[in-house]
Amino acid sequence: MTHLISSAHLTIEKVGEIIYQHDSIELSDDARRRIIRSREYLDNRIEKEENPIYGVTTGFGSLCNVSVSKDQLSQLQVNLIKSHACGVGDRLPNDIVKMMMMLKIQSLSYGYSGCKLDTVQRLVDMFNSDICPVVYEQGSLGASGDLVPLAHLSLPLVGLGEVEMNGELLSGEEMNRRMNWKPIELASKEGLALLNGTQNMSAQAVWALLHAQRLSEWADLIAAMSLDAFDGRIEPFTHAVHAVRPHEGQIETAARIRKALQGSALIGRPKKHVQDPYSFRCVPQVHGAVKDTIRYVRQVVDIEINSATDNPTVCPDEDLIISAGNFHGEPIALPMDYLSIALSELSNISERRIYRLVSGLRDLPSFLVAKPGLNSGFMIAQYTAASVVSLNKSYAVPSSTDNIPSCQDQEDLVSMGANAAIKLRKVVANTERVLAIELFNAAQALDFRRPLVSSPEIMQIHAEYRQVVPFIDTDVVMYPHIEASIQFLNR
Repeated sequence: MTHLISSAHLTIEKVGEIIYQHDSIELSDDARRRIIRSREYLDNRIEKEENPIYGVTTGFGSLCNVSVSKDQLSQLQVNLIKSHACGVGDRLPNDIVKMMMMLKIQSLSYGYSGCKLDTVQRLVDMFNSDICPVVYEQGSLGASGDLVPLAHLSLPLVGLGEVEMNGELLSGEEMNRRMNWKPIELASKEGLALLNGTQNMSAQAVWALLHAQRLSEWADLIAAMSLDAFDGRIEPFTHAVHAVRPHEGQIETAARIRKALQGSALIGRPKKHVQDPYSFRCVPQVHGAVKDTIRYVRQVVDIEINSATDNPTVCPDEDLIISAGNFHGEPIALPMDYLSIALSELSNISERRIYRLVSGLRDLPSFLVAKPGLNSGFMIAQYTAASVVSLNKSYAVPSSTDNIPSCQDQEDLVSMGANAAIKLRKVVANTERVLAIELFNAAQALDFRRPLVSSPEIMQIHAEYRQVVPFIDTDVVMYPHIEASIQFLNR
């Protein structure tokens, strides 16, 4: 399928659909008109403007007071991209790089950036040809936009940098040769339009939200399986309890657990214990708070990916070129940190349920193995979960509270949103690992309750899971089963 880039609202789900279904994109007629109009307006202003225009006829950052002659404006933009490509660390995954490209195209298509049509079209052509620039994780302060990663994204436009094409690493020059393309000749302001913007942070936030939503849904189902396997009580999930404290996520979670356990022979049987531990009894309150966090972060990121975030902002209708701060990452840096905290808590409560399941309580065997002592069973799977949860807690320390001034103190408060994005991705991956280990444990515990069984929905999940991960009778090498459990959550 082909998605038209336009001013129509772009959803987070649509971005995921385009990337993972390998859809192509195309500039709509309206987007083309907007881009052309913005460029023509900017060219006309440069011709008649006597006063300097930041980043167009001046240097950048603290060099904003240094004027550049008109015959050097193109070289100014190329120099900007070259000098700002200072990335270090691991490469960003290709799916996130493609999200960056798409979101940069989307932002430029609104016609507030002054880019030439051929520049934007080359990004479209690269996207459709599945050409991924090599972009490194580290280097962005998330304030003047994602300068460093977006510089690496932009280098191939002018025949520099590296790309991955058909599984092969190529120079930007070689890419142009194979595609029979000429390097883009950047006009004034174009380098700044390409580098200023929040597309690196936004792409990682979109990726994280897509996974966070999936993990939130799995967390409820896995918790329901653990609750039944632990011989837990259903009363704390009664709607009347949550109606008197009506947080949306809390009500939604309680309803989901009730539905998941409907028809269970285990949940309805008489209980000897009066209460369950918090990790079971407070699932609506904890999982619900995570849902509400995801909902809030989604609203913020939704606005961000439908915005023009470079600088200066070119406004033809108002006859204005304004140097301001739409590239600043603070609006999404704080929510990304918030989401890291929420997902860290989701892994935290999951590990606590794992611990209960292996503790030899409520007629379950110690470490969920028939002959403990000779066999260690699931003892160390809990250790692994605890280790991963501890790591998540360190990653959940906010990046957005830090500030290191840059550019001779011109950029004196930065968001560190790009670092928040890097950590968020790690928290997402770790949370998935912990939930997978909980599923591994919960399925094992549930088998010890036979001949009694859980609800049809939970037993269906259990049956599908048993197609890839067996019941553990005696000690085996465990890590392949943990990996298979992780893959099961990615179905």
